[in-house]
Amino acid sequence: MFQSEFLDSSFHELYESAKKAHTVYHTAEPFPYICIDNFFKPERLKQVLQEFPDMQKDNDIRYKNVNEDKYASRSESRFGEVTRRYVHFLNSQPFLAYLSHLTGIEGLLPDPYFWGGGFHQIKSGGFLKIHADFNRHPYLNLDRRLNLLVYLNEDWDESYGGHFELWDKKMRGCVVKLLPLFNRMVVFNTTNDSYHGHPDPLACPEGRSRKSLALYYYTNGRPANEIGMSRMATDFCGREGLDSRHMKHYNKMIQLVSAITPPILFKYYKKYMNK
Repeated sequence: MFQSEFLDSSFHELYESAKKAHTVYHTAEPFPYICIDNFFKPERLKQVLQEFPDMQKDNDIRYKNVNEDKYASRSESRFGEVTRRYVHFLNSQPFLAYLSHLTGIEGLLPDPYFWGGGFHQIKSGGFLKIHADFNRHPYLNLDRRLNLLVYLNEDWDESYGGHFELWDKKMRGCVVKLLPLFNRMVVFNTTNDSYHGHPDPLACPEGRSRKSLALYYYTNGRPANEIGMSRMATDFCGREGLDSRHMKHYNKMIQLVSAITPPILFKYYKKYMNK
C-alpha cells in the first residue's frame, strides 16, 4: 500500500488515525488544535535538521522589535533537497486530505510562496509574543485556516524554555504549554482569536537555538462565524502585567497602517520592516 518516505504508516492508516482524532481536535481548548509526537520518520527529520541553514544570511528575515526577536527563511531558497521533498509532501494532495479528515476543513490549499512560513529560528534571548496570525494571503487573497508546526530540537531541556503557549480567547491566561521537542507536530485553526506564541526570552545556552518548520494552509472563503476583520498583519497582544505598554502603542500603529494601506503596498512595507 502506497506511503510517503516520511511516514511509517500507509495513507489509509493515516486517514483512519485522522478520523479518530477529529473529535479530540475539535473539542480541544482553548481552540481546535492537536499535538502529535513522533509523527514522521525520525531518520528523515534528522536529515531536515542537518539541512537547517545558518539564519543570518542576506536572504533571511530578521524580525527584531517589541513583539519578536527571531529569524525566518524566504520561499524555498533555503531548503535542501530532503527538506524540499518534505515540504512538497506536506503540501501534497494526500497530506491535505489527512488535514481535512483531522480538522473537518474541506478544500484546503497549500501556499507555494511560503509567505511567513518555512524555517523559523529563535536564538538565546529571543521570543515571539502572544498573537493571532494574519488571516489573508497577500498574493493569493485566500483565507488562512490552519497552521502546522514541526519542531526540530533534539535533546531539548525544559530549563531552556521556548514553550509554545496557547492562550484563551480573552487573553486572560495560558491554557496549554508545549515544549518544542524534536519530531513534535502541532496543528491548529487560524482565526482572529487563536492566540499563541513563545512570549518569554529563550534561556538555552549560546550555540543552541529553537528550530521549527512552519506551513500554512488556506481556503477560498471561511465559515460565517469566523469572518471578522481581514488582516495581513499579525495581531500581537500584550499579557496583562507581563508585557510593556510600549508594545501596545507599537501594535496600534502597525494595525492602523495595515487598515489604511492597500494590500500590495502593505506587503512591501512588511518587507522593508523585516530585512
